Amino acid sequence: MSPSTPPPVPSALRPIHLVGAGSIVRDAHLPAYRQVGYRVAGVFDLDRARASEVAASAGATAYGSLAALVEAAEADGGVYDLALPPSAVPATLEVLPEGAFVLLQKPFGRDLAEATQLLALTRARRLRGAVNFQLRYAPAVEAARALLAYGAIGELIDLELRVVCRMPWETWPFLAGMPRMEVLMHAIHYLDLARSFLGEPERVWCGTARQPSRATSERTAPDAREEPCLAETRSTTVLSFGETRRAVVTTYHHHAAPAGHDASHLRLEGTGGTMVARLGVNLDYPRGRDDTLELWRNGGAWERVPLRGNWFPHAFEGPMRSLQRLAAGDVARIHSGFDDAWRTMALVETCYKSAAGGERVPEPPADA
Repeated sequence: MSPSTPPPVPSALRPIHLVGAGSIVRDAHLPAYRQVGYRVAGVFDLDRARASEVAASAGATAYGSLAALVEAAEADGGVYDLALPPSAVPATLEVLPEGAFVLLQKPFGRDLAEATQLLALTRARRLRGAVNFQLRYAPAVEAARALLAYGAIGELIDLELRVVCRMPWETWPFLAGMPRMEVLMHAIHYLDLARSFLGEPERVWCGTARQPSRATSERTAPDAREEPCLAETRSTTVLSFGETRRAVVTTYHHHAAPAGHDASHLRLEGTGGTMVARLGVNLDYPRGRDDTLELWRNGGAWERVPLRGNWFPHAFEGPMRSLQRLAAGDVARIHSGFDDAWRTMALVETCYKSAAGGERVPEPPADA
């Protein structure tokens, strides 16, 4: 696929049944599905008012119980889109019919042990689908991947993801009290992306840090907002892929200064050039700024690559598009399938081990 080639269209579409109606559904799932004409048929959320509001905005039916939604989904051959906190996923999967087609919100469990249990559960119930690592489908990423395939910058040897922004963690109350937070809930996107470009790392170094509470911090920005009690909110990870390839992921989520020195970029260095993408959603979440992709080939000038949209919301169409193609029989496997998502969780686990004890040589995870 060239950077200008539209993504493949499913040969048939099934109605989507949403389990969970939080901010990510309103800000990303629904706008993405609306743009490409995917029909949301049902919504369930423990907060009935929220489910009714989301259902009304999508022209769907709000259900008062998960069992009622499942019954309706099975009657019309629907697929399931689970946008739930990690703690709610196992019990929900137990309720879904065997053989269902399911899209799960990331992460795939709260640690590798839970990911292993979820993988076993999906296999036992013959569930087919993927985990919503939608950054792989961001228009800038898809365009960069296509350019790499064309040899535009030669062999990829260095990847950097750098985020310096003010992330409104208070948007997601369930994050409070989680023993693991930033790497598991945010940087996981970037670690997953590094795997998708470079494969499995040979060595991992990770460092994490917590933000001082407002009560103990001597300096507080005038516009700082109250945040929940969180575990780590900053991280730096260095991944080594042999002697010549490397990836660096570094995040700082408490940058309160006016726009000008914030950052949210993906840099890809090759043996014959460079690509740099701006991922604008981190810069004033969830409204964000436009994504961009620039290309430099040895001996030339910077070129602006046209994009079909932004990470938010356009990338969220990608995982659902893949799930629909799987359900239609167009493909046998899709990106970020449960097995592959488990391997991203294995990398996350290695990062936390490194944060606690220094550089790690990952133990190649055997198939669970």
